[in-house]
Amino acid sequence: MQTLPASEYIFPDPAEADPEGQGLICIGADLSPSTLLEAYTHGLFPWFSEGEPICWWSPEPRCIIRPQDYHPSKSLVRSMKKMDYKITVNHAFESVIRACSLPRSYADETWISEEIIQGYCQMFAAGYGYSVEVWDNDRVVGGLYGICIGHGCFGESMFSTQTDASKMAFYALMLLGLENRLPWVDCQLVNDHLLSLGACTLSRHAYLNSLQDVIKHPPVDWKKYQDSVFSSKTIAQNARLID
Repeated sequence: MQTLPASEYIFPDPAEADPEGQGLICIGADLSPSTLLEAYTHGLFPWFSEGEPICWWSPEPRCIIRPQDYHPSKSLVRSMKKMDYKITVNHAFESVIRACSLPRSYADETWISEEIIQGYCQMFAAGYGYSVEVWDNDRVVGGLYGICIGHGCFGESMFSTQTDASKMAFYALMLLGLENRLPWVDCQLVNDHLLSLGACTLSRHAYLNSLQDVIKHPPVDWKKYQDSVFSSKTIAQNARLID
């Protein structure tokens, strides 16, 4: 993990900038690794459409999921046993984020612009990004990516071109969270799907207080997983990723 230079930008306190809890904290800055690191350590993340200025958000409330609260559905477990996909960590970060950037069936636009892709790929190169990939032979058919600072794990987006592939990646991430004793994975904005997986909400104040504690922990050693290939069947049987 690289030590990044100090950011050129200072982000405002979310409570002071947004006392009514609308979520939008500030506009501007850039997406360099130093700026992204500064933003995430202060509870902010970028979210904007292509062609718009960079918008920084800190929702009220904040959605998180504690790995121990996640329980895979029976249908997902059956699918994992049937398909026997291979699951890897940090093997194809750029492929995953580019797949996440493609338009979905329910929307013509995407918020993951080329500017976002470049910024997060640089974060990955600096040691702050992670990805989980689901492979059908030599094709990535699902996955997710995010940022990890200390024990603060921030989920960004996921994709799937095969049924349940993104859910398999999420299941693997929850096992990684248990393995590394991560207190939560940040899901940012609450929705019914996340709640059905076991997610919950924290007030922004509670989230920011927790954040300042977890980012002080030693960083997750993602490299120890990079030489491993996990079977979806093994994960479906609730085996630990690391013996």
